[in-house]
Amino acid sequence: MPAATAGKTAQGLLLDVDGPIASPVSRTVPAGIISDLLTLAAAGWPVVFNTGRSDAFIREQVMAPMIASGIPAGVTFHAVCEKGATWFSFTADGAGEVFVDRGLALPVSFADDVRDLVEEKYADLMFFDETKLAMVSVEQTLTATNADYLVGQRAFDDDALEIMHSHDMGACRLDREEPDSNGDIEYRVDPTIISTDIESVRVGKDVGAERALTLVAPFMDIPRTWRTVGDSRTDYAMADYLHEQGFDVAHVDVRPADGVPAKPYDVMTEGELIHEEAGAAFLARCVASLS
Repeated sequence: MPAATAGKTAQGLLLDVDGPIASPVSRTVPAGIISDLLTLAAAGWPVVFNTGRSDAFIREQVMAPMIASGIPAGVTFHAVCEKGATWFSFTADGAGEVFVDRGLALPVSFADDVRDLVEEKYADLMFFDETKLAMVSVEQTLTATNADYLVGQRAFDDDALEIMHSHDMGACRLDREEPDSNGDIEYRVDPTIISTDIESVRVGKDVGAERALTLVAPFMDIPRTWRTVGDSRTDYAMADYLHEQGFDVAHVDVRPADGVPAKPYDVMTEGELIHEEAGAAFLARCVASLS
């Protein structure tokens, strides 16, 4: 990867995708964000996407527009997907091999039952994400309103838990304090504003952050300063992990209305801006810092 701009110290960027990078409405990435990420990577900043999204989504919505805009020679981007369960890197030549931690994958029979549930009961509100390789996810359709989806999501999450019980899968819900199983908790149901992820309890944004460092290390000296960006409380786990490892980190929260927790590192916001508009403002300031 190219050296950092003369006189400037490269910072690492660890970015959630839905919300701060991709619009939660259109699911696409604004051209300005693509341009700024390319500029920062060309200046020697490691850029890693740390997302619950699949590798297929990153290839389509992030990698493809970057390649179309022109990824500079020598620049490599990294993507940790499905909250650490899958990962790959990409350059101007396209995506490299996609790696999957099979030990984190959910049973195929459970995924089949969830697919049937969506098709039979919730198809007007959500679709089954066929691109996931380890977790099981459903997502709001583009034609449904978010208000309607969120109502249906609560019923879906309850139904999904019933299916998990029928498969003897110990599970809990992140939006409830008490577990939904008397047995060992191996899986969790994680609802977001446009989706529900059903996943191993051993995945998470901290797992993604650890994976990110291993991906960056072969390409450059790992920067001591990092900025993590996310739109949910679970995204703080990225900064938590880096702080625990001794890095200088600050977290950028692009949806602070959900509540900003007290942290031993700086938490940044972009005024009244939220989601991809806040992400764009933050990245623009990063680019301005290069001059």
